Amino acid sequence: MKFKTRLLVTSIFIIVAPLLLTAIAFMGIGIYMVNSEQDFSLPGKNYTSFAYTLENYNQMTEEVLIEVKEQLAKDSSLVEDLVYLEEINDDLMNKSSYIIVRKNKEIFYAGNIDAAEKIFLKLPEYGSDIPNGERGYYYHDMKKLVRQLDFVFFDGSEGSFFIITKVSTLISRTMLIDMVLAFILILIFTSMVMTQWIQKGVFVPVNQLNTAMQNIAEGNLEYRLSSDGKGEIGELYRNYEDMRLRLKESLDEKFEHEKQNRELISNISHDLKTPITAVKGYVEGIMDGVADTPEKMDKYIKTIYNKANDMDRLINELTIYSGIDNNRIPYNFHRINVADYFGDCVEEVGLDLESKNIQLNYEDLVSPETQIIADPEQLKRVINNIISNSVKYLDKANGIIDIRILDEVDSIRVEIEDNGKGIAAKDLPNIFERFYRTDASRNSSQGGSGIGLSIVKKIIEDHGGYIWATSKEAEGTCMHFVIRKYQAPEQEEVEA
Repeated sequence: MKFKTRLLVTSIFIIVAPLLLTAIAFMGIGIYMVNSEQDFSLPGKNYTSFAYTLENYNQMTEEVLIEVKEQLAKDSSLVEDLVYLEEINDDLMNKSSYIIVRKNKEIFYAGNIDAAEKIFLKLPEYGSDIPNGERGYYYHDMKKLVRQLDFVFFDGSEGSFFIITKVSTLISRTMLIDMVLAFILILIFTSMVMTQWIQKGVFVPVNQLNTAMQNIAEGNLEYRLSSDGKGEIGELYRNYEDMRLRLKESLDEKFEHEKQNRELISNISHDLKTPITAVKGYVEGIMDGVADTPEKMDKYIKTIYNKANDMDRLINELTIYSGIDNNRIPYNFHRINVADYFGDCVEEVGLDLESKNIQLNYEDLVSPETQIIADPEQLKRVINNIISNSVKYLDKANGIIDIRILDEVDSIRVEIEDNGKGIAAKDLPNIFERFYRTDASRNSSQGGSGIGLSIVKKIIEDHGGYIWATSKEAEGTCMHFVIRKYQAPEQEEVEA
């Protein structure tokens, strides 16, 4: 749930829930009062709404009424004692009541004269149906409850002892206490419900997210958070997961990059050590006079030269790898003629292969005017790297390398095939990866940096082409790469 919706629900709940629960509580208290009703009614009178209040009144004034009744039984003249009556009235004042003593048709005593004058004429006659005031009279218009006790004065006059109670005051006080308690309980309940809801919907997810971020800060990128929520919390969880996965991917790439760099340094160090050792050996041979004939001296010098070229090649590969790693290979694209360019390459490569007793076959099946857009130097590096790789793994006495240029309608396809030892099917998908070597033993005669074919793949892809390999073990390997033809604009074709 979104925070905006959650706040709206919270606001509505805070207003509606207490009001609704308060209404329910009011109804519940009313029902309880009705169920607790005592029989205070007279014919034609209705006390249902005040049943619980009358019961309270009955308890509060019953003791006074019994005391007066007992005193009258002993000595009716005591009711004529105004001091006694004042004491009784003072006691009842704290109970929202006062007394009236009637003698014949006149007020003999009134605890509240103003109120007594308003109700006096409405008081029941002497000797009414209610025996000894066990029941009461309720006056709706004045909200007064009256209990009556008849007696006879010392001089024989008819007398009545009345206890008048302000029923509305009793109701207000009782209801106020009950409703305040009910409202406090309602507020506590509402607060608990909303606190639990907010805690579950906001604080718990935020704490979980905080824990997750602490794990990230400590380097633990495996701590996952999953949520199906559609609000801000759900978005935060998903953003955290995206961040975690990207950080993990970045860290994995960093570790892999560091591993590759260490492997490159190890490979280059190993491969440089072999020619350097050979150069040192031959130089020491010359210095010690071992090359004591012109033929030996010429052999030693050529060997030193070849080993220096090997070191130069390794250093060049390292330079190219650095350019690939930083995506900064320098390109100088030109429009070149396929037949002329590959003819020159084959002628140049052929001399080197001839010196190594390797047969080179060349076949050009594209039209003479076919052109491509390419960097001549980088494309030559591709051809040289592929052929060098083929030469490295030739294991037959009669080595053969075939170069074919094929027409693919809007592209040309170059195939460079050898009859070497081939590549195992399990290794074939990985040969264009950096530092991947099929010769795990690192035979010094075949060892390399492991980045030659990755450089080839990068250059071909930067030319907008693609490369792949096919191979059979013990039969040979064929490298295929495709480059799009140059398509002349229509204006140039018309002018031509």
